[in-house]
Amino acid sequence: MTPPRPTSEDFLRIGPRVRVLPIIHGSGDFAIRVREELLNRHYDCVAVPLPPSFQDDVEEAIERLPAISVVAQLDADPDDATQGFSYVPIDPCQGVIAALRVAIGERIARAFIDMETPRFEAKTGVFPDPYALKRVSPEGFAAAMLPAIPPPSPGQHADRIAWMASELRALEARHRSILFVTSLLDWPWIRDAYVRGLETPEPDPFFSPVQTFAADPATLIFLLGELPFLTGLYERGRRELEPDDNLSVDGVKEMVLQARDRLKVQLPKVAQRVTPQLLSIFFRYVRNLSLIERRLTPDLYSLIIAAKQTAGDDFALALAETAREYPYMTANAKVTRSESGSSSETGGLLRMGVDQADVPGWGTARMVSRLSGQALSWRSCELRPRPPERDRQAWKQRWNPFGMCSWPPEDDRIESFHRHVRDQARAILGADLARSEKFTSSVMDGIDIRETLRNWHTGDLYVKVIPPSRGTIEVVVFLFDVPADPQIYTNRATWYAEHSAESTLAFYATDHMKNMIGPGIAQAEYGGAFFLFPPRPIVDIWDDPRLNFADTLEERLLAGAFLHSKERHVAVVSERPPLASWRRLARRYGRKIVPLPLHRFGGQLIEQLRRFHVLNGKTVRSFAADFIRDS
Repeated sequence: MTPPRPTSEDFLRIGPRVRVLPIIHGSGDFAIRVREELLNRHYDCVAVPLPPSFQDDVEEAIERLPAISVVAQLDADPDDATQGFSYVPIDPCQGVIAALRVAIGERIARAFIDMETPRFEAKTGVFPDPYALKRVSPEGFAAAMLPAIPPPSPGQHADRIAWMASELRALEARHRSILFVTSLLDWPWIRDAYVRGLETPEPDPFFSPVQTFAADPATLIFLLGELPFLTGLYERGRRELEPDDNLSVDGVKEMVLQARDRLKVQLPKVAQRVTPQLLSIFFRYVRNLSLIERRLTPDLYSLIIAAKQTAGDDFALALAETAREYPYMTANAKVTRSESGSSSETGGLLRMGVDQADVPGWGTARMVSRLSGQALSWRSCELRPRPPERDRQAWKQRWNPFGMCSWPPEDDRIESFHRHVRDQARAILGADLARSEKFTSSVMDGIDIRETLRNWHTGDLYVKVIPPSRGTIEVVVFLFDVPADPQIYTNRATWYAEHSAESTLAFYATDHMKNMIGPGIAQAEYGGAFFLFPPRPIVDIWDDPRLNFADTLEERLLAGAFLHSKERHVAVVSERPPLASWRRLARRYGRKIVPLPLHRFGGQLIEQLRRFHVLNGKTVRSFAADFIRDS
């Protein structure tokens, strides 16, 4: 009789009653797959790779979800200088925790079958992106990984594998259908040990208490397998019965939109730059960065870098702060539970860091996860956060109002733009004087196609003649906000050039003292300004009694420009065409406005040029770059 042909279902079977589900610890996609496995098939036991000493505390901590906690065991070697803790993160996106959570809810027996160890040695690996589970079955995923899984190193790892294989044999005697949820790195060797019937190692006798600590919400990003915000979305989907099978992508999009909403509250004008078009560029950039790093979904570093490059530090900071948020942390989880079952209020929370933590009642200690998954690499990204209010007040109190200057890189940038606008205005003047002539011996300034076609029946060729413009542009006026609110633009001043390459500048702007960004460094935003070049000293237009007739900030700025311009033409850059009152003002001083629309130039460029910094003395220039953002 021919035996039945093996199927893909048999690939993950260790024994006749044991099915293994290899997972990547800390992956939300695998946690969902574990949940579906338990709900779609009948099992009477769930086995997990944790020691029995953790069972009571872990299951009690799972009952307190969605509050995140840590079940930790102190290393049993007190003479070790690096004594620390091994811990189990009670994380909804951990596949093992998800399996236990479903098993508790479905009244399925749970078995903790790992070997007790006095000092746990973690194993991490480099895995494919779990998002592949959307197209690949768990069997296919595990099969593809087989050639890359190294054999267990002699010692604790090999002993643990032999121990778990033996425990699975023992479970088969008591249960009919067992699901074993374990790491992708361990499952083929556990199966090998099960088939070969390896000798069970003798564990070292020791005693070490197990405790449960509530996790500090501010440090969850170092504890959870997924970003805290995404973990919150997985938990929301579970609680509100929302679809959660594609949160590894859709959750990132929701996180970005949430970051934009946060930015709208904190910095509304900056948030205006985060348009749908810019978000489209951002997501394409994120996709490309992810592909460069051989990932299907982005990590936090790729998201922050893309946000910084496309929308600036403020949006990147808002995204980073949003990613750290987990909405389900509650104050009533501040309980430490010992192995004996007694509970006591702790004086603080466990503050997690990179491979270490500040443990209540212990201090800083080394931390090793018993559910370690993808190998992590921590990379730094330079972002300049908004300083705390306490520092801002201290800097404000030390400000000297009699020693202020500008930031040279910003001077160079806006002077370059001012020269570009002046050239544009001169080109407009020349274009007004252009005429067409019949071709004789020279094409002059080019063939006039329109006039030639108009006289096509005559067979004559016409050329353009653009004579040199008479006069030049000495003053350029920028009106960024029309009409300007005098309650907002309270900072009005006239600054004089430090050297011959700078312009004399008169402006109205926001109060720089309300936005201190560093010691002796304040930020403001132009509402309007005029540049006089070549520079020369003029009377401060805001104190000049000759201009007191002006009713608005724009009119006073324009009147000052018309008054001090030696040339007949004055360039005015504004978001709206010149008003009749502006033209009357120009005629009063015998001047003529050369209008340029503000939208002719890039919106993001204009926003950058509007923001400027005031330094409290030239000595501040030596360190101002450490606090001033380029974006």
